[in-house]
Amino acid sequence: MAEVKPEDMVHHPPMDQLQGFEYCIDSNPSWGEAIALGFQHYILSLGTAVMIPTMLVPLMGGNDHDKARVVQTLLFVTGIKTLLQTLFGTRLPTIIGGSYAFVVPILSIIRDPSLAQIADGHTRFVQTMRAIQGSLIVSSSIQIILGYSQLWAICSRFFSPLGMVPVVALVGLGLFERGFPVIGRCVEIGLPMLILFVALSQYLKHVNVRHVPVLERFSLLICVALVWVYAHILTASGAYKHTALLTQFSCRTDRANLISSALWISIPFPLQWGAPTFSANHAFGMMAAVVVSLIETTGAFMAAARLASATPPPAYVLSRGIGWQGIGTLLDGLFGTGTGSTVSVENVGLLGSTRVGSRRVIQISAGFMIFFSMLGKFGALFASIPFPIFAAIYCVMFGIVAAVGLSFLQFTNMNSMRNLFIVGVSLFLGLSIPEYFSRYTTSAQQGPAHTKAGWFNDYINSVFSSPPTVALIVAVLLDNTLDVREAARDRGMPWWARFRTFRGDSRNEEFYTLPFNLNRFFPPS
Repeated sequence: MAEVKPEDMVHHPPMDQLQGFEYCIDSNPSWGEAIALGFQHYILSLGTAVMIPTMLVPLMGGNDHDKARVVQTLLFVTGIKTLLQTLFGTRLPTIIGGSYAFVVPILSIIRDPSLAQIADGHTRFVQTMRAIQGSLIVSSSIQIILGYSQLWAICSRFFSPLGMVPVVALVGLGLFERGFPVIGRCVEIGLPMLILFVALSQYLKHVNVRHVPVLERFSLLICVALVWVYAHILTASGAYKHTALLTQFSCRTDRANLISSALWISIPFPLQWGAPTFSANHAFGMMAAVVVSLIETTGAFMAAARLASATPPPAYVLSRGIGWQGIGTLLDGLFGTGTGSTVSVENVGLLGSTRVGSRRVIQISAGFMIFFSMLGKFGALFASIPFPIFAAIYCVMFGIVAAVGLSFLQFTNMNSMRNLFIVGVSLFLGLSIPEYFSRYTTSAQQGPAHTKAGWFNDYINSVFSSPPTVALIVAVLLDNTLDVREAARDRGMPWWARFRTFRGDSRNEEFYTLPFNLNRFFPPS
């Protein structure tokens, strides 16, 4: 075999910004394209907006009408939070939606004996919702204080490219249960959706119409429409008449009961369920979910910056974004969405799939959320898309986000045994520990922590059920205690240093400056 010459070896130098994007964070497609892309992001965000209320509202005692109202409220508030974050927060193209991190403390509230003993279902739902609202309002102060005081900016100075690899990677990989396991509930719908989406968005992405790569950019809309019609034909033909209830719920297009339960016009408003109730035990438990959400959001912000072809957000901007997320959680509590806030990971992945990281597209998507949440029947129509269709898309989107996390390895020395140890252990424990907590909870109907102190149980069970949170604890601890002085270059710190402050890189001003010349009143540090 001929010897390979050094000049023939492929070398890919590290890149501050991800290349190959048609539109980056501050460049915009035409209005027509932007509106279509915004609607596509809206459709994708419906999955989480429907799944969380579908899981929690029946446990709270609510009926289909209550579920429809919660879905509308969650979408409405998601639109508001997204506009606030893209205008005044990090300004990254991120949708701020509902969070699964809050499920553990919310289930504790639902099981509270004082609420569980209420006989009337609707009354129990309203009282439980008020208790959740009170807990969210109090616990939102954690993110507001950490964000606006710049304490999270100080904490983020302990982060490095090496430490961020497992955190960002597990923001995507940690959601594997929402992927193929959900497809498996209705393979005849989910699997064709997955294959069709990959085929159109990747293998046929060079098909252009008037110089626009239509299949790459709008494959999600096309695939959802085609498979949704196919699912409706199966439903109408009676294919699921004699199947198990779980199969019917997953496959049929008429099982959500959202359309029949939703009002034609309904505008969510603060305190619509009544005055929130406050409990120290509930509030302390909810604070753990707020911390988990904060960490998951930090990882998602890092991924979104990469997929918007921007530089990593400086510590000041990151902390500002966390402050606005705290305001978002406060709005969740005031309106009664039934959950807290986090970055929608699937929408971050869609930035990479379409190669459009434009901020304007996400803001248009927020407009669709607000509009269709007020027109209840129309919003419910789109929200009745079967879950396996969303799960097929998640398989791709979460994978993209996970790969973005791994891309931070290019700034580190992966020939270092120290770095291999830190990345390997934090990735493995970030998956293994939450899986243990999940299996234990499923079998024992309670978390591994089940002392008499409910708030302590929620803390432990929430924190260690989150893959990115476990990964951050392990990775940052090891990265800042193991041969730190000798490993600065191996950790990627020389590259990372100029992005730690707002003035450290000239591009930060282009990507992260506040609109309306507000930086005069809030000068960045």
